[in-house]
Amino acid sequence: MASLPFSPPAVAAMVGGVVFFVRGFKSWNERRLILNTPTARIRSMAMGLVELNGTVEPRSTVSAPFSGKSCVFWQVDISRHTKDGWSVVHHNASGYPFFMQDGTGAALVYPQGAECKLAPGIEEVCSGPFLPPCYADYIKQESLPLVGLMSVGQLRFRERIIEDGQHVFVLGTAMPRSQSVSISGEEAEQATGTDGRPSRIVELTRATTAVIRKGENEPTFVISQESERSLVTTLGLEATLQMVGGPLLALAGLGWTLMTLAAHHGVH
Repeated sequence: MASLPFSPPAVAAMVGGVVFFVRGFKSWNERRLILNTPTARIRSMAMGLVELNGTVEPRSTVSAPFSGKSCVFWQVDISRHTKDGWSVVHHNASGYPFFMQDGTGAALVYPQGAECKLAPGIEEVCSGPFLPPCYADYIKQESLPLVGLMSVGQLRFRERIIEDGQHVFVLGTAMPRSQSVSISGEEAEQATGTDGRPSRIVELTRATTAVIRKGENEPTFVISQESERSLVTTLGLEATLQMVGGPLLALAGLGWTLMTLAAHHGVH
């Protein structure tokens, strides 16, 4: 029995079209949520979904894995080059909490699970089995043998960071801070200055009114270096392109498949 002549590109177009539409719908809902959530001040914010603008300060020292820069948050990904373009094979981000303050108070942000929209940072394409030490050491440290084997081809390394003092927009769930805040050994060393007075970490810890993290009832959690207006515009464009282009791509794949089937039956 002869198999049906389904074309892999046509199937990929149909599946890709559905994926693009779903992503576009998600981006549109995220945009709507941002527009419908009023910006709050940290001191007076209510618990639950909140929208905040402020500057970040570190709670502990974090070094970005590729550049070695000191920062409050980092995000990296490694992609390999295929005939269809770049495909991400590894993604990682720091999970250390950091402070956010807006002049009225401070909040402690736990970035795990956040959708981070950060400005482009380091981006480098490397070829061959001999990678620069910063990338080779990271692959070894993270125990990524398959990624190491892929280095015989082209690999793209990208790193994005949030630095101390940068302005961020956050949409997440505010929860009451615990009465006792644990401080790690490294933070404890920074907790008291050389003059014996409490350091900035202690001051911010005392000013912290809540923690911001991914919620259970409302999982939307965005950390962005873009302003709210810029983010809303970007999400609107992305959603429109994906929600319009997705169905068109799926229809093109379906049409291709129907034409192939018709030609196949015509031959027989």
